[in-house]
Amino acid sequence: MPVYAVLILGEILLGSFRHRRFYTLKETVINMYLNLLNFGLDLMLRGAALLLLTFVAQHKLMTIPAGPVYWVTLFLLVDVAFYFEHRVDHFCRFFWAVHVTHHSSEEYNLSTGFRSSVLMPFYKYFYLAPIALLGLQPIDIIFMFSALQIYGILVHTQAVKKLPRWVEYFFVTPSHHRVHHASNAPYLDKNMGMTLIVWDRLFGTFAEELPDETPRYGLTKPLDNPHHATNIIFHEWKAIGRDLKKPVSFFNKLKYLFMPPGWSHDGSSMTSKDMRAAWLEEKQRRKQALQKKNPVVKRQEMLVD
Repeated sequence: MPVYAVLILGEILLGSFRHRRFYTLKETVINMYLNLLNFGLDLMLRGAALLLLTFVAQHKLMTIPAGPVYWVTLFLLVDVAFYFEHRVDHFCRFFWAVHVTHHSSEEYNLSTGFRSSVLMPFYKYFYLAPIALLGLQPIDIIFMFSALQIYGILVHTQAVKKLPRWVEYFFVTPSHHRVHHASNAPYLDKNMGMTLIVWDRLFGTFAEELPDETPRYGLTKPLDNPHHATNIIFHEWKAIGRDLKKPVSFFNKLKYLFMPPGWSHDGSSMTSKDMRAAWLEEKQRRKQALQKKNPVVKRQEMLVD
């Protein structure tokens, strides 16, 4: 925490030097408050998580001896487990209703990393259970998950632009995570990794930060009461409740729960995939209009082709 305090102060000073306001008091206070709620719940459930992992470890399929291979294997498995948890959180509305808290701020700074998904401790440790089957110690699994979360907080910053090319290729960087938090259509549901960006590259969820597409932070639909903790945590659950009251079939009610956020039985709302498709269509339309208006652009593009 002292390290975070120093870094946050440094980010505030840097923003002042650059004449940019990275922080507001209200947003920072609500970020810390949500983190305290999450921490308290996590602390209560961590004992249960340890019991779960210990039970699974009793049925382990193999044993990996202590040493460098053990710790590298543990790091990779915990990181990819987080990737899949994070991916489910974005593509299943039931879990998005929990995770949306973390994305609800229209600011982006180190304190945003503390804007925790309060209810996530109820299920996040289940993603770590398969790792215990491979002979990795439960206490080590929880330790590694906590250690990687420290790195995950540090990438919530606008103060760092691009890092060296090899770092950008293998690791999650501030640039990658700015994309993840942006509500721009081409950035939605991208860059899910916590430490390594290679999982996104492998599984098709990677996106670069584009020079002509400045990230806009927050949700695609801004919250009505953005500084009310109860509303921040439960607003999506309320929306799900309204959708479940619609006169639709039981199968469609299940879809309102488990399909991607934005799915609707009548197409009245858009998923992130729909938004990206609309963005691409509009971009292509503008390009064609520009080519008709300016033949020089068209000739230059033909020469490039």
